[in-house]
Amino acid sequence: MIQALDILKVAQRGGIEPSMDLLYQKQQKIPGSIQYDIRRYYAQHPWIAEDTGMMVYHYNAKRPSDNYLELRYCTTGNRYCEEKSCAQCKQLPTDSCSGKIRTVDVFTFHFTSTFLHQFTHNVKLSNRKDEVLAFKHPNAFSKIFTLSLKKRNVLDAILNHSYSGALENIFVNAKVHELLLYSLDHLIDEKEEGFTCKFLADERSKESIHQAREILLQHIGDPLTIKELSRKVAMNECYLKKGFKEIFGTTIFDFYQQQRMEHAKYLLYEKSLSVTDVSAMLGYSSISHFSAAFKKHTGLKPCELLK
Repeated sequence: MIQALDILKVAQRGGIEPSMDLLYQKQQKIPGSIQYDIRRYYAQHPWIAEDTGMMVYHYNAKRPSDNYLELRYCTTGNRYCEEKSCAQCKQLPTDSCSGKIRTVDVFTFHFTSTFLHQFTHNVKLSNRKDEVLAFKHPNAFSKIFTLSLKKRNVLDAILNHSYSGALENIFVNAKVHELLLYSLDHLIDEKEEGFTCKFLADERSKESIHQAREILLQHIGDPLTIKELSRKVAMNECYLKKGFKEIFGTTIFDFYQQQRMEHAKYLLYEKSLSVTDVSAMLGYSSISHFSAAFKKHTGLKPCELLK
């Protein structure tokens, strides 16, 4: 089962997910400018995850020239078309395109400290957002977040425009600035990795949290208690709960429930399984309990997704 976070890790290494075919790639690596890499993949396996973003703040006090801020996003649901005239197509956005290839789209935007200096020069640093842009925040961190509609709209616009040449460069760079602005909101509304849970400074602790997430995904139909999960990753229950919320921005229960319901939607809609079968596959003791949880999460009754 491929997950958005896994794809974002692949983006960090600059590689290509082996179970996905690269359909399209566009890069910009102009020194002193915004550097970006956009890749569109055809996923050979079902995608069961919501759109995801990651902010990476790299800080090294001894080598300030190496400092950078990176935004990574993974989105799904668009369709790929090889026609060069697709940008003028009346079926935009591409989600309504009649093409057959649904894509997983991966974006990486890289900002050097030199580039970001233009926004903080002669500016009084009054909040955490300013500190990060000026690379005055003393601790490196990464932040995982789900995508709001306005971020998704910006990403879709970057994929689906009709500009070329210099105008394309102006348009894309303007959209990337907009994306940077929206993404920095998370530094005010939410807490980043490393800001509060001091034990997460230990790499082994962070690895244990990520391992716990993988174990949860492996047990979609076989629910685990927090105690059982903490034993599997050899971490104190309290640390596990706090660390999970710090890194992934959600509680263990909410994350697990969300993943179960997303998988349920896939089983009901794509595989046309019965409500009874899906309820049993996800480990629910009764159909009524499953139906109530599904409606709470999606706003729909399970039967409404059956074809």
